[in-house]
Amino acid sequence: MFSHKKTDSSNENLKGNLKGTLPLLALLTAFPALSTDMILPAVPSLARTWDQPLSVINLILVCFFITYGFFLLFYGPISDRFGRRRPLLAGLFVYIVASLLCALATSASMLIGFRMLQAAGAAASSSLSMAMTKDIFSGQERERILAYIAIIMALAPMIAPVLGGWILADFSWPWIFFIQAVMGVIGITGVLRFPETLSEVSDVPLSRMMHSYGRLLLNPSYIVMVLVMSASLFPLYSFIAGSSAIYVNEFGLSEQKYSYFFAFNALALMIGSFSCLRLTGSISSKRLMTIGFAGVFLGGFFLLLTGQHGPWSFALPMFLITFSLGLSRPPSNNLVLEQVDRDAGSASSLMIFCYFTLGAVGMWFISLEWADKISVLGIIALSCGAMVLAAWFILQKKGIKGAA
Repeated sequence: MFSHKKTDSSNENLKGNLKGTLPLLALLTAFPALSTDMILPAVPSLARTWDQPLSVINLILVCFFITYGFFLLFYGPISDRFGRRRPLLAGLFVYIVASLLCALATSASMLIGFRMLQAAGAAASSSLSMAMTKDIFSGQERERILAYIAIIMALAPMIAPVLGGWILADFSWPWIFFIQAVMGVIGITGVLRFPETLSEVSDVPLSRMMHSYGRLLLNPSYIVMVLVMSASLFPLYSFIAGSSAIYVNEFGLSEQKYSYFFAFNALALMIGSFSCLRLTGSISSKRLMTIGFAGVFLGGFFLLLTGQHGPWSFALPMFLITFSLGLSRPPSNNLVLEQVDRDAGSASSLMIFCYFTLGAVGMWFISLEWADKISVLGIIALSCGAMVLAAWFILQKKGIKGAA
């Protein structure tokens, strides 16, 4: 068991060394975006190469997210029992091996299977980085750090598809996974130099620690907040899976130009998170969340109104939707974590599991053979924005912790 005094001292040092702490936490949190978005420009060409419908090729996204979410449920309790560091190192090692196997895949089914293994390793990174953030920081300071991390990690979906487009212009798609393996090596190197952040590991048997999910499921304020915040992200994940088909197949853009439009959308997430950071001192967190949820609703309305007229008429409403999510996500994540007083690792895992599981449903839904994916995406954003906004007003009236 780690010494409480020693780990607290390490955490104080980490607080004082944000330049070293933030990049590693942001990199670990950004693994899903990097793993997903780099391959997006290759999705239409993979469908042609392997003569498979887009709904099948998109399983490399859907199955990644489902597997990712499933393994999140295990990493949380394991980290509460054994500390954050060892499970994180094991997950990154699996991620590296799986990335190399993905590069060697010769069929859609092989790539889907190896992507599931890659997701099993990647699940350690974002789940445990969120728990590490709760270990090191607290209250408004944690909310501020989450905003910083959101800004840094928003660079990942901006850079990843552009990098993927450049790779496809000069090389072949397997190189995307070779680069992801290198990214995993960088992550392992950083973790090896990072101290354990959990003040005191539990001596409760692992089988009993899984009961923490039972306690969380009996925490109504936590469950309600998780479901509401998961629903708010549904339009974003639907866009991720449908964007390449919309820009490449419907608007006729090249894979490289598509990557720039996707990066433009990712820029909205970074600007939204940065705006949250700058406005937190003058505007309350709950008001920022209200503005963000309303923005998703309005973005869906404009998407239905003008989205079919061209790439920019589609990109601008999506920019509003993604900006609004970037604005509301840091205080939303913090508010979810405020609902629990213990089991931080399990709470983080279950929260991200719900985000990605519902996200996988959105990816599957938009991948169906819709005649007009843009209108479907607009309806998703409009309905989710309205539902989440209404639920948020109800939660504030009910006086849920941190929302009243």
